Amino acid sequence: MAVSDIVRPLVRPFTEFFRREAASGIVLMGSAVLALVLANVDWGVARYFPAVWDTHLRVAVGGLVLDHSLLHWINDGLMAVFFLIVGLEIKREVMEGELSSWRQAALPIAGALGGMLVPALLFALFNRGTPTAGGWGIPMATDIAFALAVLQLLGPRVPLALKVFLTALAIVDDLGAVFVIAGFYTTELHLHALYGALGTWGVLLAFNKLGVRSLWAYLPLGAVLWYFMLESGIHATLAGVMLAVAIPFRIPYSRPELLHRVDERLALLRHELHAVDADPRTISEELEYLYLSSSSPAQRLEQQLHTLVAFGIIPLFAFANTSLVIAPAAVRGLLSPLGLGILAGLVVGKPLGIAGLSWLSVRLGWATLPPGVRWRHVWGAGLLGGIGFTMSIFITLLALGEASGGADVAKLAILVASLSAGLLGYALLRMAPDTNQEAIEGKEQVGTRI
Repeated sequence: MAVSDIVRPLVRPFTEFFRREAASGIVLMGSAVLALVLANVDWGVARYFPAVWDTHLRVAVGGLVLDHSLLHWINDGLMAVFFLIVGLEIKREVMEGELSSWRQAALPIAGALGGMLVPALLFALFNRGTPTAGGWGIPMATDIAFALAVLQLLGPRVPLALKVFLTALAIVDDLGAVFVIAGFYTTELHLHALYGALGTWGVLLAFNKLGVRSLWAYLPLGAVLWYFMLESGIHATLAGVMLAVAIPFRIPYSRPELLHRVDERLALLRHELHAVDADPRTISEELEYLYLSSSSPAQRLEQQLHTLVAFGIIPLFAFANTSLVIAPAAVRGLLSPLGLGILAGLVVGKPLGIAGLSWLSVRLGWATLPPGVRWRHVWGAGLLGGIGFTMSIFITLLALGEASGGADVAKLAILVASLSAGLLGYALLRMAPDTNQEAIEGKEQVGTRI
């Protein structure tokens, strides 16, 4: 058997994930561009476009009434599903992925910490003593969909290990954003609703402990948890992360038990496939049993929601929140402390923090560079980490408010900084040595010496 036949199945899950993430990044970019165009043209129905998001949508269930603007439903409602995916991805990586052991996790954790601390400090320096000082969390975030879309454009010039590093880094980055939102952007607490949220979460955790594995036991209570979080004053989207923590991740069988069950079902499948009167429904049921027995509720939910979030919810969020009129005041605002803090944080602070702390962790012997990854690759990934977009805009809305003039300046600064960081990162990685070509040349040299 060729080595490629062994390696290909191991690499395929990563390549499929990156391909899907890259495609969603392109859709996300298209949504943002379309929203900007519609908001800045003054003809036909487009002139009414920005006002659409102020339309109110009222939902009543018995005596319970929720009346919010369309933008509020997107940012507080649909984005809770996005945070559910974020929580499931963090849980997967911590339990069995790139963050499951210190040796694997050290480099992306160090890079992520540097990529959060340095941008926040730069923003704080520019905005010290100003009304926008509370926006220090804005340049801390990384938009993984956009970053992986840029890596996809580079093709085989970028080693797969760099893509894995950037993905793990972005997941740690998202975890940091969750703590920042929960700890620093909660303005008012309603304790009765908070107690209701914690009680609901306690029931969900008890379901997990008791071995309840049906998603239908978790999702309705997840909706109740979201409502209590909405009323508590803590941002409702964090209910998605709390729900992800409660949903079981591991399968209920040991490896030998699972192999025994799979072997039994495969034997039944072979019998059915070779039978003259094979029943397609029986075959389908056996395949479904194999899938259910070899996957956990968390894995199934993540797979089911990923496409909806990547190609539906996130582009819709971008479409709604980049609907800003690029007025002269907003352009001038790029040179204000707010604009300069975001630009410096994302374009300078992100690569400096990611590469700097990564280098320090390797220098101290806490981590090692992945195979095929050079320091130029790490600097390039650091620049791509400066593509803040989705999460940066989300934190802007929490820190500055949806209707403030500062929010428009911040959104424009995020767009300019993300575009600049993406182009610089692409250019640096494009000039980096082709690791695949290096490997080929190395083999040729070895062959010549032999």
